[in-house]
Amino acid sequence: MPKEKDDVLICRCNEVSLKEIKEAIKEGARTVKDVKRRTRAGMGLCQGRSCGKTVARIIASELKIPIEQVEMDTQRMPVRPVKIKNFLCKKENDE
Repeated sequence: MPKEKDDVLICRCNEVSLKEIKEAIKEGARTVKDVKRRTRAGMGLCQGRSCGKTVARIIASELKIPIEQVEMDTQRMPVRPVKIKNFLCKKENDE
């Protein structure tokens, strides 16, 4: 990719740029999880749903390997506060 595009944000949640991801790969990152550990890309509110596949494509492009060989990170549900009463069981007579 051209140098002028290096400032493009790949992970909007944590404001991680293409340049930061490329640097992580140059430093040894080989999986999406490796990039996540070095840059925090994929650790925001979306938990990598917006940037995970893009990070994988960047890794494949930089390492010149098929995208199928790039190990993805595990997807987790976004964290949201839940009231404890939502976990309590109601008795049949309680309504």
